Amino acid sequence: MRRRTVPAGALAASATAAGTARAAVPGPSVTSRGTTELDAQAVYFVSYDGLVNNNSFQKNGLLTHKGHQYAAWYTASRDAVVARRALGSATWSTATLPHRLKADDSHNVISLGVSATDGRLHLNMDSHSDGFFYVKSAAGLLDDPAGTAWTPSVFGAVRTTLDGLALTPQFTYPQFVATPEGRLQLSYRAGTSGNGRNALAEYDGARWTALGEWTSATGTYTTEHGSSTARNMYLHGIDYDTRGRLHALFTWREQNAAVTCSGGGITNHDTGYVWSDDRGRTWRDDAGTVVGTTGGSDRVSVGDGGLVVDPLGPDHSLMNQESQTTDSAGRPHAVISYVPGRFGRCTTDHVADRTAHGRAFHLRKTASGGWRKTEIPVPLASSQRTKLVLDRYDNAYAVLPYGRIAAASQACGYTDWTLLYDGGGLNAFGEVVIDETRIRADNVLSFLYQEKSADTTPSPLHVADFALPA
Repeated sequence: MRRRTVPAGALAASATAAGTARAAVPGPSVTSRGTTELDAQAVYFVSYDGLVNNNSFQKNGLLTHKGHQYAAWYTASRDAVVARRALGSATWSTATLPHRLKADDSHNVISLGVSATDGRLHLNMDSHSDGFFYVKSAAGLLDDPAGTAWTPSVFGAVRTTLDGLALTPQFTYPQFVATPEGRLQLSYRAGTSGNGRNALAEYDGARWTALGEWTSATGTYTTEHGSSTARNMYLHGIDYDTRGRLHALFTWREQNAAVTCSGGGITNHDTGYVWSDDRGRTWRDDAGTVVGTTGGSDRVSVGDGGLVVDPLGPDHSLMNQESQTTDSAGRPHAVISYVPGRFGRCTTDHVADRTAHGRAFHLRKTASGGWRKTEIPVPLASSQRTKLVLDRYDNAYAVLPYGRIAAASQACGYTDWTLLYDGGGLNAFGEVVIDETRIRADNVLSFLYQEKSADTTPSPLHVADFALPA
């Protein structure tokens, strides 16, 4: 399969953020290892300003497990495809599954998950406030990849339940989360945009169980413009840290546009934070107060005090479902983006205004327990989202639209954000999908991106690899 290398002139090879040369640990750097092609003709259509093959809430469209990397997408024929390669290899093996994308809707992504208890690969695909499609591999497939042929026959039948467990008829945003003991959880939204609830299901290696809903859509939210009585919580992520705590940063999306200064904006507001020490059964705010129980009557709601860690009203086109991660000390970090007030107090067209004036911000919890926000000094030049990862030294990397990479050092308190890679030569459409698991395996930042195209003309789909400090 053809391999394409990022042009040398487009990369500040091994670029290091200023001020870290004398630090005890390396500062951030990226060194291109080139790109590989997954598909010369992946399905292409722009919907909700995004692509179905690389959307920010696609957890995971690309992942690493036991020395192999896995990817999933829809090809030009609309068939679902899943692939694998050994880390470092330029060759992917592909398997076409017996399912075809049912609608031109960028929400209908394919998400991958691994259940370490039985070595299975799980796929959830093709849903937006309706039914989903689910496939899981044979047991042990991921434990012995070299000894198992990669063919469609190693995957089971496509189902519209989780092995017989029906969830909700209004299902969206599948996100697989591996628990520390090797179980697999599925986070999803029940309901619709502006009127939905987050929920969890769990697979223990033998069966799926519905844990239930943990957020509420009800309550009144009021601004100077008006009020809304329904909403949904949009997650920036849901992740376990190395100590077993589950973290979730989020924003609220109001149903009623009366809360905004203009109908052309977005009703998203505030960045909130909750955490759980019992595998998502009980949720606490930043101060440790219980604010919700999964499957119970008390759910996390907009009226709970202590949730908001970065207040922002709905007049700045704050983006939902951006990115989060945790550092080696278990502290949460997030990237959020919006139009800062210096460009005006009211966005009237969220696509145009975010493209012209949008900025990404690094939000993190500090060692003292407070929260600190730093603007990343690189214009978004896009309405789309940014992804965030940390290297083994807790240096931060923001992968901006078009595959640009900015970074900041832990040693300088993340105040030295610098553009290390300008995305030159990728021809990326916009958002990328990060492999959140590979950095821990071999200190490589991998992201999946699709080339820009016109109308519905299929285009190449790639994975780009960058070595980080070892």
